[in-house]
Amino acid sequence: MTTSLSRNRDYRLLWAGQALSEAGASASTIALPLLVLVLTDSAATSGFVLGASAAAQLVVGLPAGALVDRWNRRTVMLVCEAVQALAVAFLVAGLWWHAIGVEHVVLVVIVLGVCRALSEPAEDAVLPAIVPERQLPDAVAMNAARGYLGQLSGTAVGGLLFGLGRWLPFAVEAVTHVATFLSLLFIRVPPREREPAPLSRFHREVGEGLRWVWTQPVVRVVAFCAVGLNLFFQAFYLLMIAIAHQEGVPAGQIGIMGAMLGAGGILGALVAPRLHRVLRPHRAIVGVFWAITALIPIALFVDAGIPTGVLFAAAAFLAPTANTTITTYQLLLTPDELRGRLSSVMGVALGIAAIAGPAVGGLLVDFLTPTQAILTCAAGSALLTVFATLNPTLRRFSREQSEELTGSS
Repeated sequence: MTTSLSRNRDYRLLWAGQALSEAGASASTIALPLLVLVLTDSAATSGFVLGASAAAQLVVGLPAGALVDRWNRRTVMLVCEAVQALAVAFLVAGLWWHAIGVEHVVLVVIVLGVCRALSEPAEDAVLPAIVPERQLPDAVAMNAARGYLGQLSGTAVGGLLFGLGRWLPFAVEAVTHVATFLSLLFIRVPPREREPAPLSRFHREVGEGLRWVWTQPVVRVVAFCAVGLNLFFQAFYLLMIAIAHQEGVPAGQIGIMGAMLGAGGILGALVAPRLHRVLRPHRAIVGVFWAITALIPIALFVDAGIPTGVLFAAAAFLAPTANTTITTYQLLLTPDELRGRLSSVMGVALGIAAIAGPAVGGLLVDFLTPTQAILTCAAGSALLTVFATLNPTLRRFSREQSEELTGSS
């Protein structure tokens, strides 16, 4: 008899530890653009600094996936949490002693990006080892809820703490990484049989991950769509934060605005397992595109602050269902020895959007009126929505998955 997900000790420890880490990271994520705006008074610089983390993930992403498939994945996660705690503590010390500049912020952000490039594929690859296959969709949905819970709690707290002291949000992140490190110490991951491979094969292993993704049509198309949608939504997200700052919205209210994205995601994650079972895959995926495309222009008619947060929440509601559909398919399709590389390739794809999105958002703020900037994001999202809706690969994938479910029932 299979242990229920709620009684799976190792999954509970993994979930709780990563929830703390993500909450701490979200607290500093909302504080970072505010800190850079204070230091430079430039939205474009703020966007480029945020993009530095994604740039680091992009540069080391593909080798990181191959390393995760070579090394002990639990050990990778432990080391990454320890290094992140030390890096953020360095930033806290600099802010405390008023000896911090943009170059120090960039250095810390890069270190965090490298750690995430390693830890995220490690966690994705570990998940099927500690969760039974039939419970994998529920675990993926719970992980999505965890991410949005971190977004909700961390972002709200980060904005409020930044108003009290610039170093406080980063101190919270340092503590959460320590707590996550302690929780990972008690997780039991079944050992993997892997033969030691010579270093000369390393570049071939990286290439194997790329070839695997390229030969899977559904994974390939989803990666393209995810890059585009994340680019325009992240540009829109930073754009609305910068507009709120320019209009004099208090930092605490900006934090709540960003946290409402997490609230919508949590609600969506709670219903994601059911929607995953009743919606065809194509509808689950393109539903997110249509929702975001419809919601972005509404920002023209609402005030910066809490009303914009409501838009963020609505945009996030269907994302966990699409994520559950896509991630479950990818993990079950991919052999264990390639799961780290699959996750790293997808992470690099999303990293491209994470680099370009904040930078584009900052440039839109500096060179366009708010109305023009919002309409630019809406137009880009609309083009991707039409592509995803009409794409024959996604439509064929949806029919095949529905036939498999019908045949197995």
